[in-house]
Amino acid sequence: MGNGLRASKRGWSESHAPAAAVTGLLLALAFVSPAGVWAQTASSAAPATSPAPAVTAPTATEPTAAAPAAAAPAAAPAPTAPTVVKFADINSGDTAWMLTSSALVLMMTIPGLALFYGGMVRKKNVLATLMQSFAITCLVTILWWLVGYSLAFTPGSTAYLGSFGHALFNGVVYLHDASKLSVSHLGTTIPETVYAMFQLTFAIITPALICGSFAERMKFSAMLWFMGIWLLAVYCPIAHWVWEPSGWLAVKGVLDFAGGTVVHINAGIAGLASALMLGKRQGLGRESMAPHNLTLTVIGASLLWVGWFGFNAGSAVAADGRAGMAFAATQIATAAAALAWMFTEWATKGKPSVLGIASGAVAGLVAITPASGFVGPSSAVIIGVAAGVICYLSSTSVKRALGYDDSLDAFGVHCIGGIIGALLTGALVSKDISGVDSTVLTQLWGVGATLIYGFIMSMLILKLVDMTIGLRVTADEERQGLDITQHGESIE
Repeated sequence: MGNGLRASKRGWSESHAPAAAVTGLLLALAFVSPAGVWAQTASSAAPATSPAPAVTAPTATEPTAAAPAAAAPAAAPAPTAPTVVKFADINSGDTAWMLTSSALVLMMTIPGLALFYGGMVRKKNVLATLMQSFAITCLVTILWWLVGYSLAFTPGSTAYLGSFGHALFNGVVYLHDASKLSVSHLGTTIPETVYAMFQLTFAIITPALICGSFAERMKFSAMLWFMGIWLLAVYCPIAHWVWEPSGWLAVKGVLDFAGGTVVHINAGIAGLASALMLGKRQGLGRESMAPHNLTLTVIGASLLWVGWFGFNAGSAVAADGRAGMAFAATQIATAAAALAWMFTEWATKGKPSVLGIASGAVAGLVAITPASGFVGPSSAVIIGVAAGVICYLSSTSVKRALGYDDSLDAFGVHCIGGIIGALLTGALVSKDISGVDSTVLTQLWGVGATLIYGFIMSMLILKLVDMTIGLRVTADEERQGLDITQHGESIE
């Protein structure tokens, strides 16, 4: 998320028993209190806003032996809030890369995630699943313009939430006649419009990921209300905590280059809350729940993989060496995770599955996300292998043991993968690459805060929606399929 020297980007009754078991396990883990003192001071641990402007070197005709008293003028301090600059201050290469990255990340949701999830559900629910990703893209875009961007990425009066100063994109300007435009303090070489749209694509995919946990059983109207409230009440505050330099987790030195906590743990824990609140799908364990079209799933996973380079390398907010290193780490970790999942499944079940290798790739993409701008290729392999093995076990053995119905493994892949990546970032961070140090205990602050706040707030929002319009479709509607009952359409 930062450029150059930045340290970081950036039926209830059916599930009552598993809900109690999972909730107890979660709270026991999340309330572990990280101890110890940070390995670096707050100023070195917290993300820097942007590099200081470069000083122009003297030309050959300029006197280079000036009197010692003639000191160069002091560089202007880095901005701590969005500001207006001249057109000449914008870097065209950075801007081109960030426009490309924004399009790549948008492609991750539509069509990438839509196809990935759409292929894994039963035939009677494929259109409803595609519709969720598409509708969320539209809803979040309007909410982001309305107030979301301002709450997440502007300094506020506290360390927990931004201001309303940029609501309706107030202050996000392009002044043709004055040859000036606004820039974010988190991306000073690109127009603020580009930065805001790049961050919008993250805000879009995060709630869309949650849909995997409650697939095939939530009312469409309830989904819209839940996602809209969740974006503003959960995503925006946590994004502010981690990625706004004055956010309380950023000040503590928590590292999250591209969204391990803000996106994946956040979405995954909300997915678990959704699965517990809605209960299991009708017929689970008695009827076939096999994916209806794995071709769609593999195409979707492939689009996610390609789009993820915008997600991770784009989080450098510059076309520079850090973006290149993040690109390499992402590719290597993803391949390692896909192979690790495949070989683990092969050893335990006797055959490697297409769904397995695709899911392993996504697990690797998730786990390398927080570390991508902070580690080298060798560390990326470690992160990928750990994610492939642990996420496989979480999505199979652990899920069966605890008895919750995480339909498409949003919790098992995204939350668990995000935790793996966040903690290994603290263990494997390279100061030569990142410019900062960190520890596993430091990273526990980000993991624990996201788990606790995200789970509790998600449960409260879900309960509110359930008490007002209801969360779940009726048993008859679920048996008939959401395509017909929610949208009046089918693929036949």
